Amino acid sequence: MLFTECTLEKLDETFGLKPLPLKQMSILQTWLKGTSEISEQERNYLLTLQEYLTENVLNWNEQELAMHFIGPMFALVQFGYERKFNLFAERPFSGVVEGVEMSGRPDGMVATGYREPKKPYFCFQEYKKDKDPDGDPAAQALAAMLVAQEVNDHQIPIYGCYVLGRYWYFMALQGKEYSISDGYVATRDDIFDILRILKVLKQMIIERVSKQ
Repeated sequence: MLFTECTLEKLDETFGLKPLPLKQMSILQTWLKGTSEISEQERNYLLTLQEYLTENVLNWNEQELAMHFIGPMFALVQFGYERKFNLFAERPFSGVVEGVEMSGRPDGMVATGYREPKKPYFCFQEYKKDKDPDGDPAAQALAAMLVAQEVNDHQIPIYGCYVLGRYWYFMALQGKEYSISDGYVATRDDIFDILRILKVLKQMIIERVSKQ
């Protein structure tokens, strides 16, 4: 099963998944409510990115959105950490989930490893517009998260995110249960929350790899 062929309904039925509202998914709530400091320099840079996004979001294709906005957001976080984990893009990723072979190329994932991804903790999928994306981005991210869960032997929660133009949605998967946040709007003050949430994610992963 290719990630690009997946829909949430197909994944729910195939694997017996249970979607939960945010208020019932404590691990996602904890992530989204985590605290991380944003410097004045970062705030000013975010406002510059936001202005550029606002002017162009309806015109950029997926690659342009990634180049001009998403990439700079991730660069602020600097997911590379002491060669213990890194942010990888468009790497082939596959596995077997309950007897079903699944594969694809997530737009991004944070995984242990320096040059090659090993155990992924976070899977990312982005699209260019608010309307008519190519496929189901939530399902594609969730499909990659299901494979990541298998790679990690179901020992840890798996986190994810997908972007539709200006809207960022954060996800968590644990066992058969998953939840998706409301959209954070990058053309509004939510942009500061988006960076904070990504920074919290980095700290969570640092804590995880430090225990290994």
